[in-house]
Amino acid sequence: MAIPRVIPVLLLKNNGLVKTVQFKDPKYVGDPLNAVKIFNEKEVDELIFLDILATPEDKKPPLEFLKQVAEECFMPLSYGGGIRTVEEIRDILKVGVEKVIINTQAVEQPGFVQKAVERYGSSTICVSIDVKKNFWGKYEIHTRAGKHNTKLDPVKFAQEMDAAGVGELMINSIDRDGMMKGYDTDLIKKIASVVSMPVIACGGAATIDDLSTAINDAGAAAVAAGSMFVFHGKHRAVLISYPEQADLKRIFS
Repeated sequence: MAIPRVIPVLLLKNNGLVKTVQFKDPKYVGDPLNAVKIFNEKEVDELIFLDILATPEDKKPPLEFLKQVAEECFMPLSYGGGIRTVEEIRDILKVGVEKVIINTQAVEQPGFVQKAVERYGSSTICVSIDVKKNFWGKYEIHTRAGKHNTKLDPVKFAQEMDAAGVGELMINSIDRDGMMKGYDTDLIKKIASVVSMPVIACGGAATIDDLSTAINDAGAAAVAAGSMFVFHGKHRAVLISYPEQADLKRIFS
């Protein structure tokens, strides 16, 4: 069987690479272009770049920067952050990005997603939802880099995105972000079991066994992670890494 995709997620802040914990306290971890070069050498499946300031600060996607990244990147590249129009999607694709990730705009302007799918095709459009449990343990979607609670049910919203023809759905657990305590498998199961589109699990991975659990037990089609690929050891020293192919074959066989 084909090995599921294992995708590093790199967070951008002012064109620097950072990592957050529960969407807070971004820690600088290095130069994005240098990280791309290292991931090239490690032959990763795909890279995701998310600009965490673009939407909160009403910034446009950093096209010149994305062009530099795309020219350096040997693997498929996805970008999310501040995407509000189909023209911006066109411009992002023109600089060499293969896929766009839509988050806040998918919630605030639901018709935008279907319009984007119709113009650029399902395979180009991924919707990302940031999910957090409320005081009573109910899952709710948050937007604007996790700052705004929409109170929307992520399962119902995922079904709506599935019906709109979205190519992929990335589920990011705010509670698990940067905690390195494993994915929220209950959340992944709830969504993956009711949609036909592939689901990417994100938020909480620490070991390759976490990757296996998200795929084999929770039903994700792919797994994404940040801290797991940029930190090393209990003191969270910055060290970019990626699982060996032999290890991935072992856990997914």
